[in-house]
Amino acid sequence: MFTHTPVLLNETLEILNLRPGDNVIDGTVGLGGHAEAILEATAPNGKLLALDRDPRQIETARVRLARFGERVTFIHDSFVNLAHLTYVQGITPINAVLLDLGFSSVHVDDPTRGFSFQTEGPLDMRYDPAGDLTAAEIINTWNQEELARIFLVYGEERQAKKIAQAIVRERKEKKIQTTLELADFIATVIPRHGKIHPATKVFQALRIVTNDELGEVEKVLPAAIEVLVPGGRLAIITFHSLEDRIVKVFCKQQNNKTLKIINKHVIVPTEEETKFNPRSRSAKLRVVEKI
Repeated sequence: MFTHTPVLLNETLEILNLRPGDNVIDGTVGLGGHAEAILEATAPNGKLLALDRDPRQIETARVRLARFGERVTFIHDSFVNLAHLTYVQGITPINAVLLDLGFSSVHVDDPTRGFSFQTEGPLDMRYDPAGDLTAAEIINTWNQEELARIFLVYGEERQAKKIAQAIVRERKEKKIQTTLELADFIATVIPRHGKIHPATKVFQALRIVTNDELGEVEKVLPAAIEVLVPGGRLAIITFHSLEDRIVKVFCKQQNNKTLKIINKHVIVPTEEETKFNPRSRSAKLRVVEKI
């Protein structure tokens, strides 16, 4: 039933240095791949606090991890609240925290979530369906300057101004409501180069902004260090340069203050893993230890 392949699984488990009885927070439980391995490594009585912004991911993980019973506590919430949630649940001490910041293939594969420019769906892009902001709202209500800024900053799109200007002009005639409407329109604005679809970077920017992805990363890093016991480790897996930069800067600023950097060189997947799981190609693992 579960074909999900966790990225950098062996490397993460090894460097977290988990022991039987350790308590761990998985801030992005997703489909439960990392969580399953963590629970096996911390058996027989280590506890896991499993968080995710997406309630559907929580339910999938709940099924996958059912055999671990009361060792797992599932909560539908953002990892930025992990310190409060740990206190409320009374899970102490916390020996390790894992944050896999990867974009789930489940989201791309479900057209109703509005993440993919290859299938028709509502222009949504919320990880949490209860979230206030949708990609459609951004596209249809934000002004030209705001759109150009997010396409440039979060999508690293060189044609940001041109695309934003065209979108504002187009939406005066009719709202842009679906993924294919937006993707096809962008393809008329800028030419396609090679295999990369012209809408790729705009969709990345919309996803990041809709879910405040970078803001969430900035907030969770100090919170994760706060909940760890001295000697406890935080592992962060990033998938694009923007979030990795935030993690890298935080680790350098706090090195020898609140934490020490465990891996001086970022850990990346082996060639074998990237062949088996192409999604892992851009993954980077950084690990720090609380002091």
